[in-house]
Amino acid sequence: MPDDKTDPREANEDQARPADSRKAETQDAAADAGGQVGADLNALLLENADMRDRLLRTMADMENLRRRTEREKSDTSRYAISNFARDVLTVGDNLKRTIQHVPAEAAAQDPALKSFLEGVEITERELLNVLERHGVSLIEPLGQRFDPNCHQAMYEVQDPDVPDGTVVDVMQAGYTIGDRCLRPALVAVAKGGAKPAAQAGGNGAPGPKAANDDFPGGVNPSD
Repeated sequence: MPDDKTDPREANEDQARPADSRKAETQDAAADAGGQVGADLNALLLENADMRDRLLRTMADMENLRRRTEREKSDTSRYAISNFARDVLTVGDNLKRTIQHVPAEAAAQDPALKSFLEGVEITERELLNVLERHGVSLIEPLGQRFDPNCHQAMYEVQDPDVPDGTVVDVMQAGYTIGDRCLRPALVAVAKGGAKPAAQAGGNGAPGPKAANDDFPGGVNPSD
């Protein structure tokens, strides 16, 4: 007859195997869950970094927009009257021509003419004062180095005693508004004199490009 007795050790091993299997499955499941949590955490960190970068970029763009808007607002306020002021300058030109066309001798001999001339001079000064209060300033180019940004050369004057490129006569006054040229001064420029020392560097090398090297709409005294 077969022996129905079972070895207790074999029974215990049979019972231990399912328990070990369940423990291994539990550990695998925990490892999978931990890996998924780690992956989700990395994804969240990357998303957070991306959102932070976008936020910083947006804040920088907004700051640049704010500064640009303030600058444009300031420029609009400062230069809004440019067209009007440019038209008003023709009134000042006519007043100046009136003063220049009245001989001083004739005004001295005729009290009425003298009074009229003084009235025109007062009107011209008041006009300049009003323009000055609104940021429009007269350019004083006589004796200065030619500057193509605010001067326009109309002709040259041969004069070896004056440094080359020096303004020696003004045909029409120029004006600036703020830091911009409202109307360039029409000038005559000396030619034939010594080159300004500023055109050469301290070590004999060519210096920076001089202001009178370019003559838009006019003549170049260095030709």
